[in-house]
Amino acid sequence: MKKITFFYLVALTLSTLSSCKNYLDLEPPSAFDEAYVFSNVENATSAVFGVYDRLGGRDAYGSRLSLMYPYDTDEMVGILNTTAPDNSSRDLSRYNLQPSNAQLKLPFEQLYSGVERANICIKNIPEMAMYQNGTDAQKASLKRLHGEALTLRAQFYFELMRNWGDIPAPFVPSIDQTYHKLEKTDRDIIYDKLIEDLALAAELLPWRTEVALDERITKGAAKALRARLALHRGGYSLRRSGIMERRDDYLEYYRIARDECSELMQHRDQHTLNPSFQAVFKDGIASYKIDPYGEVLFEVSMARDVDSNLGYYDGPRFYIPGNTAMLGNGQIRIVPAYFYSFDSLDTRRDVTTAPYYNSPEYNKTVQTMVNMTSGKFRSDWISPLLNTSTQATGINWPLIRFSDVLLMFAEAENELNNGPTPAAVSAFEEVRLRGFGGDAALIGTTPDNKEDFFTAIVNERSFEFGGEGIRKYDLIRWNLIYEKILETRANLTKMRLRQAPYDKLPQHMYYKPASATVIWASSLYKPTPTPAPAGFTRVNWLVSLTDTWINNVAQMFRSNHSELLPLPQSATESNTKLKQDYGY
Repeated sequence: MKKITFFYLVALTLSTLSSCKNYLDLEPPSAFDEAYVFSNVENATSAVFGVYDRLGGRDAYGSRLSLMYPYDTDEMVGILNTTAPDNSSRDLSRYNLQPSNAQLKLPFEQLYSGVERANICIKNIPEMAMYQNGTDAQKASLKRLHGEALTLRAQFYFELMRNWGDIPAPFVPSIDQTYHKLEKTDRDIIYDKLIEDLALAAELLPWRTEVALDERITKGAAKALRARLALHRGGYSLRRSGIMERRDDYLEYYRIARDECSELMQHRDQHTLNPSFQAVFKDGIASYKIDPYGEVLFEVSMARDVDSNLGYYDGPRFYIPGNTAMLGNGQIRIVPAYFYSFDSLDTRRDVTTAPYYNSPEYNKTVQTMVNMTSGKFRSDWISPLLNTSTQATGINWPLIRFSDVLLMFAEAENELNNGPTPAAVSAFEEVRLRGFGGDAALIGTTPDNKEDFFTAIVNERSFEFGGEGIRKYDLIRWNLIYEKILETRANLTKMRLRQAPYDKLPQHMYYKPASATVIWASSLYKPTPTPAPAGFTRVNWLVSLTDTWINNVAQMFRSNHSELLPLPQSATESNTKLKQDYGY
């Protein structure tokens, strides 16, 4: 594996640009610094790696943007409040946010520092003499760097828009801006610019197999991100008018998404599904390896012991070998109704969910059902096992996988053709078939009408992407998030009251103690056996579900308000042209 190393030959310039505390109050570099940074390919490469750096760390996809911002949903919840609101991560999950929330300021600022670093590169790289007149190798390298910077800027802006809606949007470096305190720009204008940029980026970037195998952006990543942005541009979003809306021209953007995904699907030599769903996470991401099939088109490279809390914050608790202190927070919990929405034979269930904590010997101690954690980035899959008590695991965060390309294609085809085409059905079933281990007899019948096929897409994306920070934003662009929250609470209440379709589920489960794998004594889908099986340990299952737990799920969500976050108080204080919207 070749890790991106965030070295800084020119760190002084980019760090100065990105470290200022005031919102968009950035100190521009001197002309000498800029000329030096973009004097040769090596320095320009270092500058673009400095843009990549803004994706990592705990204030970006190492923690906040990946493990806190995407919850609560109908799949998973952040850690539940046991006391009054704490103005921190718990309030993010409960949709009880104030502008002063401690988790808003630094991610917001880091995303904008990424935009600024990208703007510097996007301006200067095409102006380098070698961009047009260098050797073929120099021109290819610089065009790739240009494409990478365009793609990175699109990702930073996408994250800003899907969390804050309309935002200030500088597309030139601060040194070239007449005014630094900018007003909000309509997100549709920003999306259109980014979609145009990503078309250019895809032309500039090489395919995955044409360059060294590492986490750097290639053509497939730009095209997949363009499809994703197009679907969000064509989806619903909360407007400053205070209502969720979708623009009349939305089908134009579904066509862009469909076409980009279709082209990617014609290049299976570059990107395709890994035959094993589990292997994507256990053998790839958790083992610090690049997926050999190119399923992960775009991932955030993390530095070990520094950048990433994946597996520490979210998965089952664990021990460092030779250490008796249990580590890990297990903060992201599985919604019981989500666990039982999986078909019992769907292999994705036991990858996405982890019902246990680890003992010092790495045997499994099953937890009550309401303490089941997310599982894709679990610590006991990390190889080699962590040997330090640091919270930073260095596990990469996957931004886009090829299964998303297939399901985006199926969704767009269904919408454009007023029903699923054979190509849409094929793409949908390819994802589903992998989930059932390749057994076509298990996947059921795919719907043949628009409404039911869309519902199948909504469900399939949940099974496929649970715990990957996608669900909340999918539900928002479909204008389904409040409906799904209410549905989830209603289903959980039926579970607690032992009502159909949950009336036959076990109230307690029995598992084999001192086992390296979870061994159940009986079915997860049948009542608790009596008498108790010998040699097994009992754990509370559905009986652990309480009204308090149910009421905590997205507790303070308000439709036409909670779909977006308030601007950090620091932003509105430093830029008087910024005003809170959406009822904040």
